[in-house]
Amino acid sequence: MTTTLLGISGALRAGSTNRKLLREAARLYGDCTYVEADLQMPLYDGDLEEAEGVPAAAERIAAQIAEADAVLLSTPEYNKGPSGVLKNALDWVSRVPGTPWAGKPVAVMSAAAGRAGGERAQMLLRAYLVPFRPHLMMGPEVHLAASSTQFDEDGMLQGEQYIKDLTALMTGLREAVQRAAAH
Repeated sequence: MTTTLLGISGALRAGSTNRKLLREAARLYGDCTYVEADLQMPLYDGDLEEAEGVPAAAERIAAQIAEADAVLLSTPEYNKGPSGVLKNALDWVSRVPGTPWAGKPVAVMSAAAGRAGGERAQMLLRAYLVPFRPHLMMGPEVHLAASSTQFDEDGMLQGEQYIKDLTALMTGLREAVQRAAAH
C-alpha cells in the first residue's frame, strides 16, 4: 500500500522554498504519492459563508486532508507568524463538516529568509492546529534558515544537518502512519 502525503505550503509562490521543502520531505519519506493543496480561496468572511457556503477550494482541501495518510505543513514566517494564506485555509477548513484532521499524522516545518528559519511561525502554527486534534510530530523540528540558499539548482536540499533532521522527521511520520494503519 502506497502512502498518500498531502503537502500544504503557506506560500503561494510556485518556486517558494516552502514548496521545495515539502517536496524534499516527500522524497525523503520514501514510497508515497505526494499531492499539494491549492490554498487559493477568498478570505474567510462569515457573510460570504452565509450567502454562498464554504468555497469549493476549502471543501477540496478538507477532503484531501481526510483522504491523506499524513499531512506535511510548511510555513514561511511573515512578521513573526505563519502566513495569512495558511491561517485563512485553516479557518475555512474548520467550517467544513466533519473532523478531517482528527488523529491525522502531521509534520510541521518552516522555511524562511531569517536566521531562525521560521521558528516563531512554526510555534504559532502548531498552536493553530490544537483545536483540530491531529497527531502532531513533535520533532525533530525543521526550521530552514536563509532558505533561498539551501537548495541546489534541482531543488535538492543542501546542508547535512537539515537533511538529517528532515529525514528523522519523515521516519517518525512514516512510523506514525504505520501505527495508524494498524489500528
